[in-house]
Amino acid sequence: MQAYPVADATGLIKLDAMENPHRLPLDLQQALGQRLGALALNRYPGARVNDLRTALARYAQMPEGYALMLGNGSDELITLLHVACAGVGADGQRASVLAPAPSFVMYAMGAQLQGLDYHGVPLTPDFALDEAAMLAAIAQHRPTITYLAYPNNPTGNLWDDSAIERIIEAVGAQGGLVVMDEAYQPFSSKSYSQRMQRHPHVLLMRTLSKFGLAGVRIGYLIGPVTLMAELEKVRPPYNISALNAECALFALEHAEVFALQAQEICAQRALLLEALGQLPNIQVYPSDANMIVLRVPNAQHSVQALKARGLLVKNVSAMHPLLHNCLRLTVGTPEENTLMIQALKESL
Repeated sequence: MQAYPVADATGLIKLDAMENPHRLPLDLQQALGQRLGALALNRYPGARVNDLRTALARYAQMPEGYALMLGNGSDELITLLHVACAGVGADGQRASVLAPAPSFVMYAMGAQLQGLDYHGVPLTPDFALDEAAMLAAIAQHRPTITYLAYPNNPTGNLWDDSAIERIIEAVGAQGGLVVMDEAYQPFSSKSYSQRMQRHPHVLLMRTLSKFGLAGVRIGYLIGPVTLMAELEKVRPPYNISALNAECALFALEHAEVFALQAQEICAQRALLLEALGQLPNIQVYPSDANMIVLRVPNAQHSVQALKARGLLVKNVSAMHPLLHNCLRLTVGTPEENTLMIQALKESL
C-alpha cells in the first residue's frame, strides 16, 4: 500500500480535488468567526452536535423510522462500517466489500485496513455499470457491504436506475448492506433518497465536503433506526469537534448561499462540457458531479503542461486500466475554467 497522496498546490489554481471553488461572502466569514470565537473549547462537544444531527436530518428530508450518524467526513463513516462488519460469519466466510471499479479509492483501502476482502467489478468501457458482472460477483462473493457511488467518483456519471434496483435486490437476498454514496448530491440531477425506504438494507451516505465545507470534515450516514443503533456502537465518542459542528450548523442556516453556488457550478459544468467537446483529440465523458473526466493522448504530458501554466488537475490513469490517459478536472470559477480551457488548447 501507499499513503493517500495529496498534491502540493502552492502557487497553483487547484482543480484536482472536487472542491467548491467559492468561499463564504465576507459578511458571513465575520459572522462565523464571532460564533466560533464564543464556543466553550474547554468542553467536549455537547448538545450542538445533536443539533447538527437534527438539522442534517431535516436538510436531507430523512424519513420516519430512520436515524443519522455523523462522521469525520465520509472517510470515517466508511471505516466505521468496515469495523462494524469485519470478521467471519456463521458460514465461515470472511466479511467482504464489493464495488464497481473504478470508484472511490477509500472503499478498497478501508476494506484492506480492516481485514475485509475487496472485490472490484469493472465498469463497461463507457463507465456504465456492468449489471451482469455485478450480479455474478454478488452471487459468488456474497458481499457484506456493496458500495454504489451515485454519481460515481472519479467518472462523475450516474447509472441506470433499473440496474441499480436489481443489484440492490440481489445484495439484500444474500443478506448484505448497500451503501448509496451521494457525496456529489448538490450537483446531481438524481438522488436515491426517495427510494431507499423500499429496502431496509440500504444506507445513504453523504458529505458536506462538496456542499462547500471540504475543510470542515462532516459526513453523515442515514439508515433504519435499528441498524444505525448497531453502527453507533463502533463510533468513537466526540468524533465531531465543536468547531466543525458549529461551522456545519452555520452553513445549513445559510443553505441558500451554497445552493446558489451549486447552481453556478452546474452552469459552469455545462459550459465546460461544451467547450471541452470542441477540443481536438480528446474524449469527454458526461458528468452529474462537480468534476469532468476526459481522455487525452498523453495524460502525464497534459498534467505537466497544465501545471506549467499554473493549473493543478488530477491524472487518474493509474487508478484503473479503464482510465488510461484520463484526467479529472474540477469545475472551478468562470475565470478558472476559462484559463483551464485555454491551457488545454495550448497543451494539446
